[in-house]
Amino acid sequence: MPVAARVLEDAQATPSSSPPLGWIAILAALTALGPLSIDMYLPSFPLMARELGVEAGSIQLTLASFFIGMAVGQVFYGPLSDRFGRRAPLMAGLALYGVASVGCALASGVEVLIALRALQALGGCAGMVIARALVRERCGPVEAAKVFSTLILVMGLAPIFAPMLGGLVVEHLGWRAVFWSLAAFGAAALGLVVFALPEPPRAAAAAAVTPGSVLQGYGRLLFKERRFMGHALTGGFAMAGMFAWIAGSPYVVMERYGVSEGRYAWIFGAGAFGLITASQINARLLGRVSLGTLTRAPLAVLALNSLVLLGLGIWGTPPLPVLLGSVYLGLATLGFVNPNSMAQALEPFGRQAGMASALIGCVHFAVATLAGVGIGLWHDGSILPVMALMAAGGLCSFAAHHLMASSA
Repeated sequence: MPVAARVLEDAQATPSSSPPLGWIAILAALTALGPLSIDMYLPSFPLMARELGVEAGSIQLTLASFFIGMAVGQVFYGPLSDRFGRRAPLMAGLALYGVASVGCALASGVEVLIALRALQALGGCAGMVIARALVRERCGPVEAAKVFSTLILVMGLAPIFAPMLGGLVVEHLGWRAVFWSLAAFGAAALGLVVFALPEPPRAAAAAAVTPGSVLQGYGRLLFKERRFMGHALTGGFAMAGMFAWIAGSPYVVMERYGVSEGRYAWIFGAGAFGLITASQINARLLGRVSLGTLTRAPLAVLALNSLVLLGLGIWGTPPLPVLLGSVYLGLATLGFVNPNSMAQALEPFGRQAGMASALIGCVHFAVATLAGVGIGLWHDGSILPVMALMAAGGLCSFAAHHLMASSA
């Protein structure tokens, strides 16, 4: 179906009223599964390595396997939710997440834990995919961007509070209790879906799901929907810069500048706070300022700031406040770029919102994972790798928007 026809058809079916807070809260809980599963167990790495009798690098593989599961799993939930409705695949994914979390809590070896973390991600990513699809089905572009800004709030709070909560759990109950806690959270999310999340009336599509139809659908999105891919890559490259900072900030801040672990937590959290603040400013400006302007202007700031970051990396050891000021500015722009690019990417899709949402999530995690891998491979004892990869993410985000999304 031509894009213009889809837009007209889906616009007629999109409710104009603002979504209720309870509905947004359920989507926030589903969205939180991923960040909680990533950040909450980070303080337990040393203890896990000692108890399982392995090197620290083996424990880090449990995080890598989770990222892989998040990227791969989203590809399947999208078309399944388009065909069978949103609730059934979502409940199946949450059930898998809960079972895998229990398995992680009981794991006796790191190899089993690595495999179970991948399964945990395969289940948990259902919440992220289907939450985005539900927003698109219920909301128009501007309202969708406002809801996505609220979900960015959840994504931003996780790096601040999840490690703190995880640290308390590990200190008093041990690392396995972290996974029992995640299992309980997954069970609570499943209960909310079963008892409080109705099936959208337009969620199920008539066409059967076959490998051929799935490949054809994704192929069309990848190679024929230039505007969609432009917006998806805009958000993906912007996230890559953020993931480069997440992966490299412990070395940059603590080793290069000699900052203590406790002070590092505050420095890291301040960046997340900037992202949260920007996303809420974005939500308030939407409706007064056009969606396009609220995407293009922050992207221009992101691109210019990326050049500053690259210059600081070449400098070698700039004053820490100068470095952090530039990093925080780059992170803050994501509070505008991510929700707005997401809303514009999903705008033409209604019945295929699940597949489109899945591909966006896959692109985001794939590009962001490459940034994390790049930090590990390009570690040379300086801050340049982190700053250069952050700059590359910002410049590529700007280029993707102007060469693909705006020109399509």
